[in-house]
Amino acid sequence: MNAQTEITVENGVNTEALVGAREAFARTPEAAAFTFRNTCSWISGTESSNEINGYFGLGQEHTRPESFTINSDHPVVFAARDTAPTPPEIVLSALASCLTGGVASVAQHRGIQLRSVKVNVEGDVDVRGILGMDPDIRNGFGAIRVRFEIDADATEDDIRALVAQSQKRSAVFDLLANPTYVHVDLA
Repeated sequence: MNAQTEITVENGVNTEALVGAREAFARTPEAAAFTFRNTCSWISGTESSNEINGYFGLGQEHTRPESFTINSDHPVVFAARDTAPTPPEIVLSALASCLTGGVASVAQHRGIQLRSVKVNVEGDVDVRGILGMDPDIRNGFGAIRVRFEIDADATEDDIRALVAQSQKRSAVFDLLANPTYVHVDLA
């Protein structure tokens, strides 16, 4: 007789709620339409402050108990004050955070215990494009590299599958890898 030991995995992700949400959205797809918002205010020079709070989802408006603030600036080498990360650095941190959250969620769902996850992200920008020096040089990232260091109770193939599934389901990865229509207007 083989006694099986049930291993409890705790990565801090409520997969039952996520599976329940999938089932609910299958029944009412209109509830899955979310609109996230950010309000950015100029401070001085190239420094600005972003306030994040309300969003629309599940068919209604939501307000968080407190607002989140993300400031941005540019480095001293661009004659700025360097009081906060640059907007491209914030994009890289968003990508890393989205992929990391995905790895934790997928690991929890697949019964894989994580011990640590670290993601290093680098993005290459040729600033001659931003400065208008050459119209053929892109303003944004020419390349982004993501490198995971994951320690988990899993095989290397299982860990690769976690990363692949996280990448497949990442909203920020999708935003960076695929064209997104951006409409800019004046109020």
